[in-house]
Amino acid sequence: MSNLPKSSFYEWVQKLEAVNKEELELTNVIKNIFKESNETYGYRRITIALKQKGFNVNHKKAYRIMRENNLKCIKFTRKSRGYSSFKGEVGRIAENKLNRKFQVTAPNKVWVTDVTEFKIQGSNQKLYLSPIMDLFNSEVISFKLSTAPTVKFTTDALDDALKRLPKKHQLTIHSDQGFHYQHAQWVKRLINRNIEQSMSRRGNCIDNSPMENFFGLLKQEMYYGEKFTSIKQL
Repeated sequence: MSNLPKSSFYEWVQKLEAVNKEELELTNVIKNIFKESNETYGYRRITIALKQKGFNVNHKKAYRIMRENNLKCIKFTRKSRGYSSFKGEVGRIAENKLNRKFQVTAPNKVWVTDVTEFKIQGSNQKLYLSPIMDLFNSEVISFKLSTAPTVKFTTDALDDALKRLPKKHQLTIHSDQGFHYQHAQWVKRLINRNIEQSMSRRGNCIDNSPMENFFGLLKQEMYYGEKFTSIKQL
């Protein structure tokens, strides 16, 4: 440092001060977003909110700043039993070909899917979500929302995803044993595109843990602790 010219040293100090000022501003914005969310936003949701405000910040930086400032989102426990689409053997039950091999080396090798339910407070209204996720990078390649968990609701999500699938592929689609995935309309689409079907063993949610984890994270950051009074609001 003693051999560093004074002009270079002052330039270095100015750059450091600018970086520190920028980080301080970003930290304050993150703290405000976190407070406005009633301490329910995790680093992923914080990253989205930052980008909406014009900050070009990746999730790793948001995570670091939240960790350094002890900004931990409130955890909510699920009070009711989760949605289950299993209605017995109403169609084709596929074997568990995935067998918990969740590490995938290329896109369009394994897709996973499931259905989850959101309840509207103070009413019997419900909203259902059917996403399809590529295990390679956890990208949600398609999804559908519906007020009724019909077969068409899930096949519509599948149809959208299949539009992105190359003609040549070695794809396996994994799900639970829900009636949607046993249905002839679902199975026919897989056969027509030469797609392998895989299903979790009954009662083994860990067999489809990437999808279960996605639902858990989604609800933790966007649903639990919130009070939705209508489908539109949700």
